[in-house]
Amino acid sequence: MSQDSNASATQILTKLRFRHLQLLELLGRTRNLRVAAEHMHITQPAATKILSDLEAMFGAPLFERLPREMRPTDLGALSVRYASTTLSNLGKFSGEFSTLKNGGYGHLTVGFIPASAAQLVTASIKEIQRRRPRLIIKLVEQSSDQLAIWLEERRLDVMIGRPTEPRHQALFHVVELLAEPARAVVGQHHPLLKQQRMEIADVGEWPWILYPQGTAMRQLFEETFAAAGMVAPVGIVETPSIFSTLELLQATDMISLQPKAAMDKYVKHGLLGYLDLPIRRTLSNYSVITRKDEATSQAMNEFIAILLEIAAQCE
Repeated sequence: MSQDSNASATQILTKLRFRHLQLLELLGRTRNLRVAAEHMHITQPAATKILSDLEAMFGAPLFERLPREMRPTDLGALSVRYASTTLSNLGKFSGEFSTLKNGGYGHLTVGFIPASAAQLVTASIKEIQRRRPRLIIKLVEQSSDQLAIWLEERRLDVMIGRPTEPRHQALFHVVELLAEPARAVVGQHHPLLKQQRMEIADVGEWPWILYPQGTAMRQLFEETFAAAGMVAPVGIVETPSIFSTLELLQATDMISLQPKAAMDKYVKHGLLGYLDLPIRRTLSNYSVITRKDEATSQAMNEFIAILLEIAAQCE
């Protein structure tokens, strides 16, 4: 980067104010100047002036003025993304500072994949709460692809899941935890529970509840049918929610491919049953994932150490 570019960037940073960031984030979210002004408790002309000042500062238009919306330009979308990240970090800083000042232990935002990772997270939360009873923990359950986006955007401190793109190896520090054997599971009333030594062809016509496209469990499902020379069933329900899946399995004749560790307790209590269906490989290990080259809090380091310790005991 040239000295002129550095000087220009420095000038912009010295002129940026909180309200500039606030308006960018609101316009990116609402696409409406009037609504953004109302959220900021200012008049629409005042919001227009702030946006004009921003565009003059950047030397480029940030939004297209369309009849029904304010659409971000490429530079505008970039500015909105960084404004959102900065405001999120400021909010997090303010909350943690206040907590620590008042004798607490700060905040920790943990993202995790559904099903078996939840058991590891639950055990780890129990232990970190014993050690740090005033630590404020926010839990976010979602698929790995979405968690990785939020981790990159700094909405999460740590995620328990899987990298889903090659570029994640450069962005994230990844430590493997546990593998996940998978089983086909149904409600206890399902007719197929009476059948033994089933093959994939026996379940091809039944409706399925599946994890969304791009998830490791969905990939395993499709590979299982492909290995049997079959096309994976269509007309399915997609959800990453273990709770929705449990309700549907008990209320319908649907089948779902799920991590065995997450289903064992429901099978043990007579709510669900496993089909005698050959699933010839396990899912890849899920991992504890953090951003590279970033300072971490003591609470986060301790939580990760607990995760690794409990995972080692489960092997």
